[in-house]
Amino acid sequence: MIQQHLSHPSITMWIAFNEGWGEYDPLRIAGEIKTWDPSRLVNENSGQNCCLSLPDPHGGDIYDDHTYPGPGHPVPIDHRPVIDGEFGGVGLKVAGHLWSGGAIAYEMEGSATQLTNRYAELSRRLEAYIRTGLSGSIYTQPYDVEGEVNGLMTYDRRVLKPDPDRIRAANAAVLAAVAPASATS
Repeated sequence: MIQQHLSHPSITMWIAFNEGWGEYDPLRIAGEIKTWDPSRLVNENSGQNCCLSLPDPHGGDIYDDHTYPGPGHPVPIDHRPVIDGEFGGVGLKVAGHLWSGGAIAYEMEGSATQLTNRYAELSRRLEAYIRTGLSGSIYTQPYDVEGEVNGLMTYDRRVLKPDPDRIRAANAAVLAAVAPASATS
């Protein structure tokens, strides 16, 4: 897979394992990936803190935490940046726009306003964590998928569930925490 996609410009990082699923010998695997492609970062286990992950062997280029609803606040323990590779998972069921096989979320809200409020609350926490060392984060998720309704858009991509202006403002505040106005002028 690495050889096949080696020249693909949008790949910034290789992820060997996710939340310990099928994880074995992560230090050796991370080293092999770095040998095959020394130009990109290696995340030896996305969700190192989660599920059935083996202890962190400190072989990847980042430490990746998964916390629901979160956001998680991993603290840098060595030279590696820390990210919250998955957080959020806040759901809202929208009748007529659900996948037929079920509808779960880590946390379920009852209205678009409640979903928007919860997203804004999680974003405020994220701002604070960025100021104390968090290097990146990924919200779960942009749109609903099979069986999960924790997307910002419905499964059929026809309904944007939260208020877009408030989401934009929350995201702008997070970005401002990364690059304060004084640093950009």
